[in-house]
Amino acid sequence: MDLLKWLIPPSVTVPTWMDVIIAIALCGVGWLFQYFVIKKIINRIVVFLENRQRNFQATVLAQFNKAIRYAFMASVIVISLSYLIDVPLFTHKASKNFVLSIIVFFAFKGVYDVLNFYTKQPLPLNGEEEANVLLPFFLRIGKVLIMIFAMFTIASFWDFNLNGFLTGIGLTGVAIAFGIRDTLAHVFGGMSVALDNPFKIGDWIATEDQKIEGTIEDINLRSTLIQTGDKGLVYVPNSYLVNRPIYNLSRREKRKCEHFLYVSTENEEESIRGALSAIQKEIYLHNKTEKEMIHVFIDEFYPSYYRVLVRFYVASNDTAVMLDVRQDILFAIRQIVEELQIVLINPTDEEWFGTKK
Repeated sequence: MDLLKWLIPPSVTVPTWMDVIIAIALCGVGWLFQYFVIKKIINRIVVFLENRQRNFQATVLAQFNKAIRYAFMASVIVISLSYLIDVPLFTHKASKNFVLSIIVFFAFKGVYDVLNFYTKQPLPLNGEEEANVLLPFFLRIGKVLIMIFAMFTIASFWDFNLNGFLTGIGLTGVAIAFGIRDTLAHVFGGMSVALDNPFKIGDWIATEDQKIEGTIEDINLRSTLIQTGDKGLVYVPNSYLVNRPIYNLSRREKRKCEHFLYVSTENEEESIRGALSAIQKEIYLHNKTEKEMIHVFIDEFYPSYYRVLVRFYVASNDTAVMLDVRQDILFAIRQIVEELQIVLINPTDEEWFGTKK
């Protein structure tokens, strides 16, 4: 109790059991009022705003719901305590500052909840179909600023020496900067990612070295959350992504397929040319291949065989579609080779092999 003497007014009346019961009853009535009346009123106003297509105002009020009710309950508790000790706590400086601090805290908590809601769901605030990568960054920065502003506002009630506090921060700022230079590098990397906008949440990306490949789940100030196929969720520091070439695979409009055939030099030139022309025609006639760029040519010559390059593009970014088209072309190549009796060489003990990109 000695620790709370500064908060309690000096002229305190010793409460009776009846005073205690009435104070508890006031708190109970206040809780019932905020839960069954204030809460329902706020919810009805939210529904009313949503029906009027005022979604932003409805969201703000919905996020302030708890903050409003908690601030009301704090006031009810103070009134109950004032009745209990027979001293109006709102007139005593220390207790008044304490109550104001609680109310200000809940007010800023409501703003913080609004920013936190839109940080997780930026599309409703953005008003566009595609998410703005910069928006979550600004919202997260806003959350930090709200907490700092709330701290300074509450400190001002207690006559806290802000000048001395800020001076102390300035003196230790350089040392702290050296201590967290890696973290700062990640933060500035995140800012660079946001400004360059190389990818957004939901994109499928891959680094040049193929060490990181997956879908973007979230972009934070310090790191980017990536859902990989084999490793699960991976938190990648932003500075790592900034310093490496990034392939945004989701923004591809077409996929390249590339294969190699190894044709024996025993085949007649006319037969080989006829086979290459037939393969090119099959690729051209397929309804899902790009017509502008089809390559079916001999690109290397060896003493016993020619290497034939077969390259074409599929007009889709869907991997399943690309593999289906690739399969169709491979079956067509096999049929052409068999019909024209083209002899193939097996440098790696396979009929043919290829790589896809």
